[in-house]
Amino acid sequence: MTMIKLYSFGANFGVADPSPYVLKVDVYMRMADIEFTSIPDVKNLQKAPKGKLPFITDGNTTIADSQFIIGYLQEKFNVTLDAHLSAEQKSVAHLIGKSLDENLYWCLIYSRWIADDTWPQIKQAFFGSMPFPLNKIVPILARRDVISAAHKQGIGRHSAEEITIITRETLQALSILLGKKTYFFGENPSTFDATAFAFLSQLTLVSIENDFTKLAHEYSNLVAYCENIQVKYYSELSL
Repeated sequence: MTMIKLYSFGANFGVADPSPYVLKVDVYMRMADIEFTSIPDVKNLQKAPKGKLPFITDGNTTIADSQFIIGYLQEKFNVTLDAHLSAEQKSVAHLIGKSLDENLYWCLIYSRWIADDTWPQIKQAFFGSMPFPLNKIVPILARRDVISAAHKQGIGRHSAEEITIITRETLQALSILLGKKTYFFGENPSTFDATAFAFLSQLTLVSIENDFTKLAHEYSNLVAYCENIQVKYYSELSL
């Protein structure tokens, strides 16, 4: 059997990948006990079928986009992570996952690529190894594209205070839903936990310190949730 290859950015800021979508696929495969190898390199973007990471290869088959990757893996490996979920829970998980895509993801993008206090760290992490003058030019162009995308999506039209409110409301809702449980739907992980961890860890576990990471740390159960998953599936990052 061929080995699944996951094309990623690579570990940074204390998490296995700074992209929640790459991390979602990575932790999903760990939760499902699927053997894979990660190929970390920002240059993977240049060969990504949809111009974004992640994508995987399975022999001669290439799958892009975390949603379709997980669907492919679930079918091929007969993954049963969601066997303990009711139909109602699966529906709730689907809708909340889409909320993270539309709300928390773009708040995260704002906090990293647009907020002036964090941008220097992002610029160094993604573009610092580029030769001069690319390390000066490419970050400017990339940030300009992100700002434009955020404006078109809608988050970029809000003030920092309004984006903080959106982030707080999302985190509060997740905190209430999780409660004192180990995972969002009980004592066993589900596909949704791969999604939730992938997003929440970008605020609770990263070495980045800004208003948004400070806000996330107000929700102790979300912090503990991410720490527990990090220890269980990423022992190399928990040392």
